[in-house]
Amino acid sequence: MGRAIGFIGVILVLAFGMFFYLKASKVVSPANGAPQATVEITGVQNDLLAIGNAEKRYMAANGKYVSLDDLISSGELQMARTTRGPYSYSVEVSGASFLARAQASNPPQGAPSSLTVDELGRVGRN
Repeated sequence: MGRAIGFIGVILVLAFGMFFYLKASKVVSPANGAPQATVEITGVQNDLLAIGNAEKRYMAANGKYVSLDDLISSGELQMARTTRGPYSYSVEVSGASFLARAQASNPPQGAPSSLTVDELGRVGRN
């Protein structure tokens, strides 16, 4: 009797662990996306956060937000290219706010077509 209860306990713990493993893997990977798409999206998000941080530094030093080209030419942002895979970057500036956007016309399977970061550091997916 004791062995049966122990065996059932082990099975329940394994089932519980498998449930959480599967749930966590869905959070990390885009829906129906390939691992390459996950890596690409992570890189795009990191680039957008770097653009957002550069905008904040520029605002602190100069009192205004500027375009992506101005950030790069001022040396505030070290970015060799304004694209990553199918995504191209842009910055929309309006007064005391900005929106850094990565837009793809043909995103990888399961990946969003647009990602954004604003002046508060909020990341959006569309």
